[in-house]
Amino acid sequence: MTLVSVLALGLAALAALFAALWVRARRANSLARTRLSAASAELERLQNAFERFAPMELVERVVQSGVPTSGERKEVTVLFADLVSFTPTAESVDPSALVRILNGYFERMSRAITAHQGHISTLIGDGILALFGALEANPWQTDDAARAALAMRAELATYNAELAAEGLPKLTLAIGVHRGVGIAGLVGSPELMQFTVVGTVVSVAARVQTLTREHGVDILLTAAAQRALDPRFTARPLPARALKGISEPVEIFALVE
Repeated sequence: MTLVSVLALGLAALAALFAALWVRARRANSLARTRLSAASAELERLQNAFERFAPMELVERVVQSGVPTSGERKEVTVLFADLVSFTPTAESVDPSALVRILNGYFERMSRAITAHQGHISTLIGDGILALFGALEANPWQTDDAARAALAMRAELATYNAELAAEGLPKLTLAIGVHRGVGIAGLVGSPELMQFTVVGTVVSVAARVQTLTREHGVDILLTAAAQRALDPRFTARPLPARALKGISEPVEIFALVE
């Protein structure tokens, strides 16, 4: 075998080796792209799932650093809203119309809350638990909550006019607002989690909301919330009331404007 033949065979073998390596590299690259695409799709799926129950700020935090397992003590303003005497209405309206009424209501209330730096933590039947200052420090959180409450009042008035035009019953809103310290964090199971606040601050807002019926008003503030308000808001003092689970009577104020 001549030297030329040997060199030719060597080059052919080398070419075959490079070809095999190239094919292997392409396969590895293709597999990497497939895995990367699958991971990206899974990340997008998780992000979309989180977005169904969490504000975007929380979604970004979860995506970047994982689900936090510990809570954080924060001063927050809690807005608890409920529909007054809604059960009789629910029993007298066609189910499909009832769902449409509620969806329209939640859409408008959510719009009013998010437009003022709040986010809805939980929907409880026809009730709404909204938080201000829970995700990040907000020195104007109580002003934002008050503006959200007033915007909810205005949104409901417009919505009730639309319902009346369809011959549907109007809705009556009751709101309680309280400011205090609670534990903020992700609560739930891996299948269903929510960013919320737990503590007395939430129960006080919920119980103050129920007092609106007695005083014939739609928005009540605690003294803790009223003290944090910009003085340009008008809040009318009402008699202090004892609340279940609270040792001292709670001062309340009706938010006028």
